[in-house]
Amino acid sequence: MSITKLSELKARRAGAVASSESLKRRVMICAGTGCVANGSLEVYDALVAAAQKAGLPVKIELITHDKDSDVPNATYVGKSGCHGFCEMGPLLHIMPDDILYCKVKPKHADDIIATTVEKGEIIDKLLYKDPVSKKRKTGSKDIPFYAGQTRIALKNCGHIDPESLDAYLGADGFAALEKALSSMAPKEVIEEVIASGIRGRGGAGFPAGRKWKTCASIESTERFVICNGDEGDPGAFMDRSIMEGDPFGVIEGLMLAGFAVGAKQGYIYVRHEYPLAVERLQKAIEALRKEGLLGNKILGSDFSFDVAINRGGGAFVCGESTALMRSLEGKIGEPRAKYIRSVVKGLNDKPTVLNNVETLICIPEIIASGGAAFAATGTPKSSGTKAFSLVGKVKNTGLVEVPMGTTLQEIIYDIGGGIIKDKPFKAVQTGGPSGGCLPASKLDLPVDFDTLTEAGSMMGSGGMIVMDDHTCMVDVARYFIDFLVGESCGKCVPCREGLKQLSWILTRICEGKGKMEDLDLIERLLNLLEGSSLCALGKSAANPVRSTLQYFRDEYIAHIEEKRCPGGVCRELVTFTITDACTGCGICKRNCPVEAISGEKKSMHVIDQDICTRCGACYGVCPFDAITVK
Repeated sequence: MSITKLSELKARRAGAVASSESLKRRVMICAGTGCVANGSLEVYDALVAAAQKAGLPVKIELITHDKDSDVPNATYVGKSGCHGFCEMGPLLHIMPDDILYCKVKPKHADDIIATTVEKGEIIDKLLYKDPVSKKRKTGSKDIPFYAGQTRIALKNCGHIDPESLDAYLGADGFAALEKALSSMAPKEVIEEVIASGIRGRGGAGFPAGRKWKTCASIESTERFVICNGDEGDPGAFMDRSIMEGDPFGVIEGLMLAGFAVGAKQGYIYVRHEYPLAVERLQKAIEALRKEGLLGNKILGSDFSFDVAINRGGGAFVCGESTALMRSLEGKIGEPRAKYIRSVVKGLNDKPTVLNNVETLICIPEIIASGGAAFAATGTPKSSGTKAFSLVGKVKNTGLVEVPMGTTLQEIIYDIGGGIIKDKPFKAVQTGGPSGGCLPASKLDLPVDFDTLTEAGSMMGSGGMIVMDDHTCMVDVARYFIDFLVGESCGKCVPCREGLKQLSWILTRICEGKGKMEDLDLIERLLNLLEGSSLCALGKSAANPVRSTLQYFRDEYIAHIEEKRCPGGVCRELVTFTITDACTGCGICKRNCPVEAISGEKKSMHVIDQDICTRCGACYGVCPFDAITVK
């Protein structure tokens, strides 16, 4: 059933809303990458089978325009995108009751259908258990992980079927496009984006509205809009989850960008490692073409627009705008000099707007509710919300979205639950390889573009890696530099050779072979990278090293002068020993890969230092903190 008029879109959306409201319950299993890897699709199959076995009226597809698909008072069993609370997956959300079940397995399906769906009773053992109060929490609003969040970019993830156009329409999908095509000129759309104050969520933080306005002002017969889904920061998965969980929303945002700047063609550039995102985006594109919402004269207007997906080869440098565009053109993904701006000469030397996934997913909300409403959240210079992938040594790993200006303390402790095993917090790394490491003294820092930059880090795309006291900051700096050595395109000498020299010096320090003069040499190399590299990969490579030197210089000195690694990580500089806190449980012995640990059951164990490879496996598994690092 094709949608060719604004009136038909309104009717279809009204039907989708009515269909959703007619359901008795919606049972949604998370089908994001993390939960799928943990068996959520098997849970889905078991739920469908259990509902059918119980003889329940059940729907497994949301189709609102086909009367034959109507099932009165039905229970809908469906799949959603990432719910965010990855630590507790697979997650099952039952609506409208707002019951959230954690770590669900196929064996729980019969009980869920019989107890919760049929009788409306709650299964306590599947609820989230608060580690402080020890009380079970029924709904997502009661769980601290969700209570501290404000969701705009992630509002549909975990709540709707990402492969259903009708599910998206039922969540006010394409209301913003309808508003733009029916009552707004392209210039007015740009003005709303400017009024929102939204800055690019891909890392640089450039005002999106200014970029759109410049592109629209350039005389050209052809323009392009591009969605950058080439998320490559270690530990980051915000854009991945959005593309998997709300592909129609990403496309609507791209369409609004195309309408605003006068582009007829849009591209979504997705990194090769995101097959599920590609699959769901492609299904969404095909559904929209079939319904007439992509193609010529959309909804009877003069606006014609189509979308194509291009897959990146996994090169981190192709997250840089000009390198990405060269890759789209079929050329080697190398950046070009910045004196040529992409909004003037971008893809195929035509005016081009490039925004990342999280930026574009916010555009429908901005147009539907107005730029001022979006700007009311966050801070004056960093409006709206920001999504982060919260990972590392934090209890509640997952995907979070908070208003700009929320402190690191609130994100890591209130939402993230604090450090695993309540160990001391050492640092948080924000912004990926381009960001920096901030110490405990910066936990009260509000998270926004400018504040993080002033502190020696950056927002980046939104990766946030939390570290405890068993972390070596010199090794962390070396890790990110080694990552960039492999990802540098090699086009400019400062980046190509400077990163290698940095890696060599940091490796020598980690091995206990460093000299104090190395620290001055590192500073000179950092200045060279910042001042002479062609693109942001090299220019920002200084951040992880400089921030660790700034806040953890004592660790560098300990490696060089004392031949000691305070974090107990660098193998050449550590010794693991077992203390009298040992209970003789044997866990360390069973996990030692070289059989260096000996001892009888319930007796104190001993590490043979001649055999020990200092891998740290024993330290990581000891439940009694009976192993020390010197």
